[in-house]
Amino acid sequence: MKFKYTILYVEDVAATLAFYENAFGMKTAMLHESGDYGELSSGDTTLSFSSLALMAQLGKNPSRGDGSAPCFEIAFETEEVEKSLNKATAAGAVLVQDVEHMPWGQTTAYVKDLNGFLVEICSPIQAQ
Repeated sequence: MKFKYTILYVEDVAATLAFYENAFGMKTAMLHESGDYGELSSGDTTLSFSSLALMAQLGKNPSRGDGSAPCFEIAFETEEVEKSLNKATAAGAVLVQDVEHMPWGQTTAYVKDLNGFLVEICSPIQAQ
């Protein structure tokens, strides 16, 4: 078995894809003609988005992201955490935690995306 994709439920799939392109430099792999489903090009595991409306039609009883009480996070790894954080906030991401150097040898920062989902921007963990 292989972990293939994660799908987040959002109000506006096209706007979310555009946000991730602008804030994190991701590229849209596809947007279905209905506008209800899209994917980012993100390597072997795809980060995907489906509309709340479609999920409701399918009887999934979706809920919106709650940045004040997140139950998961998306993490993007980079060698340039501060630069990436600045790009994300300039694109409309909301700062949650500024750049911090963690005792396990990693630099991290956190933002909320336009849907309220928590996004970590982090460096690779450095051996101590």
